[in-house]
Amino acid sequence: MIGRLRGVVAEVAEEDALIDVAGVGYVVRCGARTLARLPALGDETLLHVETQWSESLGMRLYGFLSRDERRAFVTLQAIQGVGPKAALGVLDVLSPAELADAAARGDKGLVARAQGVGPKLALRIVTELKDKPLTEAGSVAAFQAEALAAAAPPPSAAGEAVAALMGLGVVEPAARRVVEQASLRLGEDAGVPALIKAALQDLGR
Repeated sequence: MIGRLRGVVAEVAEEDALIDVAGVGYVVRCGARTLARLPALGDETLLHVETQWSESLGMRLYGFLSRDERRAFVTLQAIQGVGPKAALGVLDVLSPAELADAAARGDKGLVARAQGVGPKLALRIVTELKDKPLTEAGSVAAFQAEALAAAAPPPSAAGEAVAALMGLGVVEPAARRVVEQASLRLGEDAGVPALIKAALQDLGR
């Protein structure tokens, strides 16, 4: 599988480019935005490549100027009804960051600007992409959030009891004091209901 190509831009057509890598020419399909940003003919470029195979078309290479674009291209195709052409169309009108923002806001109108993407498909795209990281930065942030959530200790019974008392209008210092006293009397294994009941009794409620 080819994941990246560094070579000279030999030709640029309407839907693809020919990249000469050490004398071997690779035909790489690209979106209009990518083709427009390629260096001039004869200059070197680096393309991040997604390799796909089908029985009818054989092997096809899809090229992008950033890893985020390739990531978004792959993620889009995991959505029912989105093939390579529609995915490239979406990335022609929206960068990965703009697509992530549109999905977060549920803005199907922006996505529907893409060629070959109707309102129903645009709605499906923004719905399914809402919580998915489309950029490397978003993926790292999601991973860090998951790690923090996994590392966070579960709330203690005393902490939940204090929160419950504060919800009943007891100020935090007083809630902590009576819960600590109740915890000392009932022991470390006391449950939240028992702590709340004992604390309320100490407060005369």
